[in-house]
Amino acid sequence: MKKWLMLATALMTATLSLNALALDRTVIADKAENVTPLLNGASAPNVTLKTADGSPVSLQAMLMQKPTVMIFYRGGWCPYCSRQLAELKSIEQELVDEGYQVLAISPESPSKLQEQKLETEFLVQLLSDETLGAIRGFGIGFYVPDDTRKLYKDRMNVELTADTSERAVLPAPAIFILDEKGTVQFNYVNPDFRARPSAELVLAAAKLVKSKA
Repeated sequence: MKKWLMLATALMTATLSLNALALDRTVIADKAENVTPLLNGASAPNVTLKTADGSPVSLQAMLMQKPTVMIFYRGGWCPYCSRQLAELKSIEQELVDEGYQVLAISPESPSKLQEQKLETEFLVQLLSDETLGAIRGFGIGFYVPDDTRKLYKDRMNVELTADTSERAVLPAPAIFILDEKGTVQFNYVNPDFRARPSAELVLAAAKLVKSKA
């Protein structure tokens, strides 16, 4: 476990510097490499999300219940995201035993989340951010090029969520660990959607955060 703790510590300092000094993190970036995620010590935004059945929920209220491992993923159509969530099932009980809840947020609609929930039986709580409030608030949203958007539509029949400008938006895959005050204690964001930390590293980071609480 010592090795995992060392790796988790390294991950804590490996969050993308990107444009870390940007004044407004809620601005959607022009590409994934330019997102400006919330850093450790920052507070989570007060936004409303929806459950898979379409019920609105306050993120702030949810965070006040217990420490949280929060995963932002692109959608159930993304094989890398589905694999990541499936791997997290192997450590869910240990996270619960450590006192955590696990939230998985995507820009997909509640109906899409419901399909995903029925198909995969994920035990983590799936939440819809189709209004992009959390994705903006955590500073991880970026615009998808039109040709890529068309490719997803033509090859995978995926309709990406768009903002008010009608431009498609995706989150850079991210993991945040927050305390009951909604303060970020750990963050990992990578513009390469294929790069995901292992479940073991996530668990080690969660334990390290808990030990320092």
